[in-house]
Amino acid sequence: MAPIRDPFPTALPELHGLGLRLRPWDASSGADVDTWMRGMRDPEFRRWNTPLRPVTDRASARQSLLAREQSAVEGTSVSFRVADAGSDTVLGHIGVNEIKYHLKVARVGYWVLPEARGQGVATRALLLATRWALAELKLHRIELDHALGHDVSCRIAERCGFAYEGTLRGAIFEEDRHDAFRDAHLHARLATDAEPEAGGGAWA
Repeated sequence: MAPIRDPFPTALPELHGLGLRLRPWDASSGADVDTWMRGMRDPEFRRWNTPLRPVTDRASARQSLLAREQSAVEGTSVSFRVADAGSDTVLGHIGVNEIKYHLKVARVGYWVLPEARGQGVATRALLLATRWALAELKLHRIELDHALGHDVSCRIAERCGFAYEGTLRGAIFEEDRHDAFRDAHLHARLATDAEPEAGGGAWA
C-alpha cells in the first residue's frame, strides 16, 4: 500500500473572504504577542477554556506562539490571526488543530476579542478555515467541542454546518483547574455535508 502523503502546505496561506483576512500568527511580532496574551487572558475566554500551559505574561505568550509555529512546521496544526479585511484590525483567532492525515480528521478552536464580539467574527472565520481545511488538507471530518453551557459556541457550530453529535463526559478541564473535568458538546462537519450559506441570518 502506498504511504499516505501529508498535504500540509510548505508555506502557510493567507485566507481571504467574508470581510476577513486570516494569516498565521507571528511570534517575532510584538503586536501579535500582545494580542495573543490579551485574548488568552480574557475572562470570557478563561471561563470556557483552560489551556494546558496558561499564558500569564508576554514571555509565556511568546512561548505559546512559538509552540504553535513549531506545530505548523510539523504539519499537526495551523493557527490563524483573524483580522478585518479592510483595516487589518485584529479580531480574534482560529486554529485547525490535532490534524491526523491517516484518519483525515482535525479539530477546530477559536476565540474573539471582547470588542469584536457580536459581529459574526467566529462564524465567518470558522467558515473560511473549514473550507480551507477540507479543500486544501483533503480532510474528511472536522470536529469542534465546547464546554457544556457555552450556548454561543453551540449556535456558531450549527450555523457553520457542524452537526451536534452528543455529549462527551468529563472531556475538558474545569475553569482554571487541571485536576477537575467537565462535560463538552461534540459537533462535527464532514466533507460530504452540504456547504452552509454564508450570511444567512444574523451573525453571532
